[in-house]
Amino acid sequence: MQPGTAQPVTPFLRTAAAYAWRLLIVGLLVYSLFAVLGRFHEIGVALFLGLVITALLRPVADVVAKGLPRPLAVALTLLGGIALVLGVLTLVGEAVAGERTTLVREFRDGVDRIEDWLVRPPFRLHPEALTDLQARIGQFLSSHRSALVSEAVSGAGHVVAVFTTLALAVFSAVFFIHAGDRQWDWFQGQLPSSVRGRVGIAGRAAWRTFTGYTHGIVLVAATNAVLVGLALWLLGVPLAVPLAVPLALLEFVAAFVPLIGSPVALAVAAVVALASQGPVVAAIVVALIVVMGQIEGHVLHPLVMSWAVRLHPLVVAISVIAGSIAAGIVGAVVAVPLVSVVWSVHTALREAREAAREGATEAL
Repeated sequence: MQPGTAQPVTPFLRTAAAYAWRLLIVGLLVYSLFAVLGRFHEIGVALFLGLVITALLRPVADVVAKGLPRPLAVALTLLGGIALVLGVLTLVGEAVAGERTTLVREFRDGVDRIEDWLVRPPFRLHPEALTDLQARIGQFLSSHRSALVSEAVSGAGHVVAVFTTLALAVFSAVFFIHAGDRQWDWFQGQLPSSVRGRVGIAGRAAWRTFTGYTHGIVLVAATNAVLVGLALWLLGVPLAVPLAVPLALLEFVAAFVPLIGSPVALAVAAVVALASQGPVVAAIVVALIVVMGQIEGHVLHPLVMSWAVRLHPLVVAISVIAGSIAAGIVGAVVAVPLVSVVWSVHTALREAREAAREGATEAL
């Protein structure tokens, strides 16, 4: 080799460099997308909720539309869904408000039982330590009253944002349910003819997976809520059982975060059981957390979700944690369906390429 001649680049390094700059561009695009979604996250959440509502109610609207005009069928379906949700919330509110006095009394008695339990073996805490803790909590609330009030006032703005997001979600769902297929056809018509076929395949796979996941997770959440509510009612948590329905509703909502939501909701139920029924029933509720986790992970999810979503539990766990780090609770809820849709699109496009390649080979 002559002096000054550049050394040849190995094929491996050349290939790695080619992939590296492509990955950098893809990473930049993904980062930009998340930055835009973070800036306008209310719109993203509203559209996601609109798609969830569409996945749940469009089959019902299609059935109703067989006997009624499409706009009327969509309106009746949405009003029926809203009435169902408001009815459940009203039932929960009535269950709690009707037993408010009993709940307050039982909660105070439960706190006293917890204090007596901590004073006795094996903890043997000094009674004055608990009294001092209560005094410190009261002093903290008194000294930070203005900060708490200002936080509550600022929280009113968040409430307005939540209702605005829900209104936009329902507004979007109206158009998705009424003419979502025509909107998709219009979108495909704006694309170059060379990519319309692949976009159509990807879109059908994405929507099939998303609707399957939505139906499956609602069924899993409803099953969890019924089992938990029945178990808490049988255990008498609390004695008057007015919180069995709210705790079951909490379990239903928490189940939308796979693998993590149900244990968190049942941990709240364990605290309520500890305050109302003592450590034995609380230990049973903790055992229920383990049992429900096994049922959800090894029975409900494989049985209900296998036909729609095929993700390893480790992938689900990593997706939930990554989503929660990126966008909090919303990210934890959105992470699994997002990963499922991406994987479904990748699989559908790969199978289409393989089918086209096999067809070309047979033609030769």
